[in-house]
Amino acid sequence: MLKRHEVQVLRRAGLGLAEITRLTGASERTIRRIMAEPMVEEVDDGACRQARGIGRPPKVEAYRPVVEKLLKAEPELRSVEILRRARLDGYEGGKSALYALVASLRPKGVRPLARFEGLPGEFSQHDFGEVDVRFLDGTRRRVRFFASRMKYSRWVQVSLVEDQRVESLVRSLVDHFAAIGGVPLCAVFDRPKTVALRWGKDGVVTEWNPVFGAVLLDLGVGPEVCWPYRANQKGSIENLVGWVKGSFFKQRRFLDEEDLSRQLQEWHQEVNTERPCRATGVPPAERLAEERPRLRPLKVSPEDLALRIPVSVGPTGMVLHEGRSYSMPPDAIAVPATLFLYRERVRIVAGRFVVDHRRLFEPGARSILPEHRAAMVAAVSGKRGKRYLKRQQLLEVGPPALEYLTEITHRRPRAWVGEVDRLHDLLQAHSPELLRDAFRKAVDAGTFGAEYVDHYLRANGSNGAHA
Repeated sequence: MLKRHEVQVLRRAGLGLAEITRLTGASERTIRRIMAEPMVEEVDDGACRQARGIGRPPKVEAYRPVVEKLLKAEPELRSVEILRRARLDGYEGGKSALYALVASLRPKGVRPLARFEGLPGEFSQHDFGEVDVRFLDGTRRRVRFFASRMKYSRWVQVSLVEDQRVESLVRSLVDHFAAIGGVPLCAVFDRPKTVALRWGKDGVVTEWNPVFGAVLLDLGVGPEVCWPYRANQKGSIENLVGWVKGSFFKQRRFLDEEDLSRQLQEWHQEVNTERPCRATGVPPAERLAEERPRLRPLKVSPEDLALRIPVSVGPTGMVLHEGRSYSMPPDAIAVPATLFLYRERVRIVAGRFVVDHRRLFEPGARSILPEHRAAMVAAVSGKRGKRYLKRQQLLEVGPPALEYLTEITHRRPRAWVGEVDRLHDLLQAHSPELLRDAFRKAVDAGTFGAEYVDHYLRANGSNGAHA
């Protein structure tokens, strides 16, 4: 589906059939068929194949070992002879399916190396890299980065990243397009799992990373992937990573991580606006001025970029994502939902329910809105059920709450119910962080009672507003 999207992007940009064939590898007949189809809005290749009935008949797969053995012994053996021998072995399928299998397994001849040069606004190239950096105090750290380069102008952008996951890729990608000033027709990537989940032996992607695919659709960029170490496919993408290492990381000395980030900004200025590029003879900024009018506007700003992740609302009214939990109204329990992951916030949409949370980064953290906490208590039937739900919500404040409630229960076995009600009211009026601190002070001082917890909250200057 992303290949179809790429064809549609190139065609809308005014490219002719022959040029699109050269760029995408699709035949003119295929391109005409794609242009007659509706615009691509989904990237679920599996569902599309199932709906269209695409797929090689399973009969031929049973004879894959037979064909592999024949081709290994005689690489030039004609397909018709392989079909004859397969039929002697009991193959009853059609010849077209077997011929396609033979074509995919037959050793390919080595083709001449063919470098390509991009036109203004046509290609950008992107890849992850990592390098071990020694700081001036002797400490070492493995630094990961994401590099982008415009193929025509050679303008380069490099961002330091925490990891090589799909969120780091797409956020850095949008940051780089924003810095460059627009979006090209096609973006060329290596073949990490963040881009392609599965691909055939012929190099055709059979399953894209759905998060990556959704962002590329939002941007309106045609994706291109290539085999590792295929220089004629990826141009200078591998050289880009090596060049960044050699030109920046290996040439400079860094006091600490802050100094590294500062010097990276200086290096961007140097290589893009001051130093002539060896390939073009001029600084990239000069050719970027020619290229920028051909770039298309960035449809999604970095701060508005949201990763769409399918989730569900659990039986406790919580949505779990990467070990962090976010609350939803009790009426949304068991409803399929979509989590929109922004840089600093989270939006969850489950049917008619739309909830915003501050994004959590600490492992195991929980964000529970006061109105959801109260609604869960109201939804539970019976005094006993409400009582224990309130106590459970207090326990979720953290370990100090467990110590405090244990003492209250054993010291006041007949009065702890009222204490829980009063403490729950304090939880509704204050943030869990403030209440956790008050519990800790009460335990350390050996003062047990809701009035003491309220005293410590007031001593902290809390005015009852939720953090």
